[in-house]
Amino acid sequence: MKKNMPTMKDVAQEAGVALGTVSKVFNGIAVGESYRIKVEDAARKLGYEVNQYARGLRAGTTSTVALILPSVDHPFFSLLAQHICAALLQRNYRMLLYVTAAQPEAERECLGMVRQNKVDGVIALTYNQLEVAESLPFVSIDRCLGPNIPCVAADNYAGGRLAAEKLLELGCVHPAFLRVGSPNLSETDKRGDGFESLCRARQIPCEMLRLDDGAEEAQFREFFLSQMKDEKLNVDGIFCSTDLLACRIRAMLADLGLRVPEDVQIIGFDGIRQFGTGALYCSTIIQPVRKIAETSVDLLLAKDRSNAPALVCLPVRYESGGTTNE
Repeated sequence: MKKNMPTMKDVAQEAGVALGTVSKVFNGIAVGESYRIKVEDAARKLGYEVNQYARGLRAGTTSTVALILPSVDHPFFSLLAQHICAALLQRNYRMLLYVTAAQPEAERECLGMVRQNKVDGVIALTYNQLEVAESLPFVSIDRCLGPNIPCVAADNYAGGRLAAEKLLELGCVHPAFLRVGSPNLSETDKRGDGFESLCRARQIPCEMLRLDDGAEEAQFREFFLSQMKDEKLNVDGIFCSTDLLACRIRAMLADLGLRVPEDVQIIGFDGIRQFGTGALYCSTIIQPVRKIAETSVDLLLAKDRSNAPALVCLPVRYESGGTTNE
């Protein structure tokens, strides 16, 4: 500590009051108005600032929540971080952000750092199965980590059914579901389950292609070539597990000489919007990102977490974005 950094004792001397009076003022304990004014004036004059973190540790709370994300370069993750930060600020909490690149070891190290930094809780969207201590308040997004850890997610199953229903409504007779993602089970896997369920219920043939992260893009191209006949694609409607994949598939179809939505209609999932214009990149199932963030914060900071639900599914909706034939 620098020698010229003022202390509470310095403030007490400057204000002409007892050290205990200064402590009460800085901790929000009622004192006489004249004493409060003297202490605050002295603190301003000396440039004294209350160490909120140290005070929080003494009180058993830091008013800080850690957020663990795989990245922030994806629009969905950055928007989620923004809404969680806003929800925490409304409750006078700060957010500590950890970015892990979806690496299991990095996620485990984050939990260790979180415990050292004494945060009040953790909200995490991870691609891996984590072991979380029961003493650590924790809310997971999109992945169930255990019966005592609340999970918040969009209604992925309903979203998959909605995508299938919309493609059939728009005239598709041979739809397909394409997915690339983590091999570890998560709520997002239900997107394909809902899609397939609706197609089966309507007795409509559908194709399903699920690939793990790291799969070669050539596998999608091979799938399309296997569906080609007389330069036409047998599949006439595609539901992609994310908007990012939908954009990649659209570019791939263009390379094959196929038009979207004239030859093939595409629906994505997430509701990502373009910077500046706010336009959608594709027709999509929109996740309620703000509601996911606010619900996660509410569950984490609830005074009584003993009856917290194991899973909260929030409603999704469809919106046209130019890749379907409305």
